[in-house]
Amino acid sequence: QAQLVESGGGLVQPGGSLRLSCTTSESIFPIYAMGWYRQASGKQRELVAGITSGGSTNYADSVKGRFTISRDNAKNTVYLQMNSLKPEDTAVYYCNARTDHYNHIRDYWGQGTQVTVSS
Repeated sequence: QAQLVESGGGLVQPGGSLRLSCTTSESIFPIYAMGWYRQASGKQRELVAGITSGGSTNYADSVKGRFTISRDNAKNTVYLQMNSLKPEDTAVYYCNARTDHYNHIRDYWGQGTQVTVSS
């Protein structure tokens, strides 16, 4: 069964907004950090936004001021609010969860959700 499930992708016009959600299985524990990555057609996967268990966040320069990552620990869910979307934001967005057990790092990935920004 899927351990990370993304939702919220779709087709939106430039300037529009979308909110992505990623729900994790409780078997993925403890989570050190979670992040959203994206991969556009023909391009390398890149980090969009990340958040640690302590709440620290970081963003790619290209999305600063437009995207916001947040989490709801009670629901085991992380969100990516995307505003002022641009065509260059078009990509498959992947949720990542990282665990760290006694310095053994393990990454978990969702299947991805398509975001298309086009008029």
